[in-house]
Amino acid sequence: MKYSLINTSVTTIDSQKIWMIRDAEGNRYLQSDRPIKALKSENNDNIYLLSPENAKWLRSQIPWLNPQPLGLKTSVGTGDRLGISTPGHIRAFQGTQISPVLAQQSVRELIRTHRTAQMVLDDAMWGVFEAGWNRPWGADADHLKTIDDMKEYYDAGFTFFTIDPGEYVKSLNSLDNVTLRSLLNNIDYDLLATSESELINNYTHFPDSLDFITASEQDIKRAFIKYGGAIHHVQKMYFQLKSWMGNKPFDFEVSVDETDEPTTIFEHYFIACELKRLGIEWTSLAPRFVGKFEKGVDYQGDLHEFESEYRKHAAIQKYFGNYKISIHSGSDKFSIYKICAVNSEYKTHLKTAGTSYLEALRIIATVDPELFRKIYDLSMNRYEIDKASYYVSAHPENLPKISSLADDRLPDLLNQFDSRQVLHVCFGAVLDQYGTDILRELNRNYDLYLDDLEKHLRKHLQDFIYSKPAEES
Repeated sequence: MKYSLINTSVTTIDSQKIWMIRDAEGNRYLQSDRPIKALKSENNDNIYLLSPENAKWLRSQIPWLNPQPLGLKTSVGTGDRLGISTPGHIRAFQGTQISPVLAQQSVRELIRTHRTAQMVLDDAMWGVFEAGWNRPWGADADHLKTIDDMKEYYDAGFTFFTIDPGEYVKSLNSLDNVTLRSLLNNIDYDLLATSESELINNYTHFPDSLDFITASEQDIKRAFIKYGGAIHHVQKMYFQLKSWMGNKPFDFEVSVDETDEPTTIFEHYFIACELKRLGIEWTSLAPRFVGKFEKGVDYQGDLHEFESEYRKHAAIQKYFGNYKISIHSGSDKFSIYKICAVNSEYKTHLKTAGTSYLEALRIIATVDPELFRKIYDLSMNRYEIDKASYYVSAHPENLPKISSLADDRLPDLLNQFDSRQVLHVCFGAVLDQYGTDILRELNRNYDLYLDDLEKHLRKHLQDFIYSKPAEES
């Protein structure tokens, strides 16, 4: 069988060269200049499988193949639902100061892609090796809700843990007055080891730099009711993780973005104060911003209102000085990136995921129109089911029948609001039925896919690139 050398992958381990090769179908293997007994071999030509065992051994030999905590450095997460996208992502980061989080998957995504946390980490690592990326990179266990979920990612070697306590956030606007009054009169202050008087006193006065924050006694109590259970859950998750990690550093993110109501300015301050009071050290915080952050499309809302609110969120971040603002559902939100980067002084984390999957479908629409038509039809049939766990507002009835479109018009569907969302949320069902076909075509057109990924992700990064390094740790 004929193989081609992937030039960027050539590296040296104890004076021995090792590199990656690709066959005619796009399948990748390791190869070395002489036998390596520790690696599982494919044949007698010093060719080795990209197996979990070989991945583990390589990580033990090459430090930069291990993910690292990234701290306050400007960072972007690039969730890869296909397991082959990392080299394209890395191309986009080349020449920037932005740190990539190359392994990023939620439990929801693991279920729909039938992958494990270890598979996600290994796939990212192979991409790092292929690209020869020797700078720090992160691995984000995204939207963790339980300790059991967190344990799987910890065991796999993840270094970034995003806690989603959304199930414990109370939506107060939906409560009737009688229920709300009852909650206000029966607050369990022991939940966060405080008292009514201590709680009120802590939020009576605000720092001079945050003079735009105001809060009545009722506002304070409402914030406790809304977020008290969530903060308590974060506390349990944090100290469990800390006990596992020991002295090993890690990135810890608190996410309250998947809630029905925006996080008010006072609520942001309240959450940060309570986290600090309870001894929780966090790297990033994801509020629920004003406007709509729907999957796969640009920000929907008043940009002037967003910027005004974001500046206040950033002022709170700056006051505490020890965390980044995290922007979730961040794919394709091009209209707000500059606002976010500049006002937070580049202490920002941006999460993208599904946009790379959509770019994969763009390639499929170009090279295999018949396969894309099948994917489109399946997504249209599945949308009403699969949209239930996502914030989307597509109207499939607005979309054309794909049978009426010529092949050369199919890629344009990846530029349209409704079709992007329909295709975005149905990835699980599509990969179940057509995953093998998709991977086959992407591997056959691998350079085309990587070039497209680089171009598309670079659009996400460009507003977060600064010429003079900001203060980082």
